[in-house]
Amino acid sequence: MKEILTFFTLFLILHLYLPTSPTFSLINTHDNLGGNTMESKPRLPKTVGIWTRPESPKIINAKNIFDYMDGAGELYLAYRFDRLESYEYQAETQKEILVELYFMETSDDAFGLLSIDWGGEPMKLSASSPDNVSNDESPWPRALYGEGLLRIWSDNFYARIMAYQETPESKQAVLELGRTIVKGRNNPPAPVLMKVLPSAFQHSWKRCKDRVGYLRSHLVLNSLYYLGHENMLDLNHTTEAVTAPYEKMDSSESRSRIQFLTVKYSNPDRAKNALTHFHQVYLPDYPLETHSKSTGDLKNTFPIEDGWLGYRLQVNTLSFIFECPDQETASAIINEIE
Repeated sequence: MKEILTFFTLFLILHLYLPTSPTFSLINTHDNLGGNTMESKPRLPKTVGIWTRPESPKIINAKNIFDYMDGAGELYLAYRFDRLESYEYQAETQKEILVELYFMETSDDAFGLLSIDWGGEPMKLSASSPDNVSNDESPWPRALYGEGLLRIWSDNFYARIMAYQETPESKQAVLELGRTIVKGRNNPPAPVLMKVLPSAFQHSWKRCKDRVGYLRSHLVLNSLYYLGHENMLDLNHTTEAVTAPYEKMDSSESRSRIQFLTVKYSNPDRAKNALTHFHQVYLPDYPLETHSKSTGDLKNTFPIEDGWLGYRLQVNTLSFIFECPDQETASAIINEIE
């Protein structure tokens, strides 16, 4: 299981960081941009430092995204992806800088793409403030930079700005482009469902910030915490989920880790059907108990191969805790969830 988890994680992260393929299909740049989208579209400068962009971007949508980036397209389609606009800035004496603007349906979807990997240095893209910040006003950074790559969550789009070769000049250009992209745009808060993740459970299990993920797809879930190849929780674009590991250090300095997951469905029936499906695939030896008709609340714990599992069904939300060391811990955490 750990080997499979590593494979999925590396698959998504490598495709997220590697330069995109030069193969692409073009769509008319001026078509299908829509009223509000056109108004909110960043105005990228023609030149930045010694780099110059072409007049028009490459436009990629769901139909041709795999021609542009092969298998990595699954990552973006796992959220509510509208289109991608790609510019390549060129210079005579240095390698190219790639700018990709991913227009998503909502700010939550753009946040989800950033949450796939919290690696890098948090950056504050404001001309009046230092770029490097350790404490932002939001608990979740909006931009991360590392090894020539700047990733940004800005309102309803996600951006990647990548210098093929990192130099002091290219870093300055990448950050300047980032400032241009976020200038004048709204900064909606993180998805409401993120509030379900406490900083700690039972005052002893601490959340690991670098593996917190917001998602809508079982493929993304498997990259963060592998459950199985089947979509046993019925995840799709109408659902949203958050997951994070929590770590505990005992007196012997050995670390143990549990995994928390919450999924919100569009209605209670979908949540109940998903729990039934989960039981059939993940807990085939345990019958599903009838939930309380008065409260719509159902809680249970089970011993499985890698520890104790607990879940709780509350109206249209399913919450899970995996790999608990004992039933007492699983029950206590499940009882905390609201």
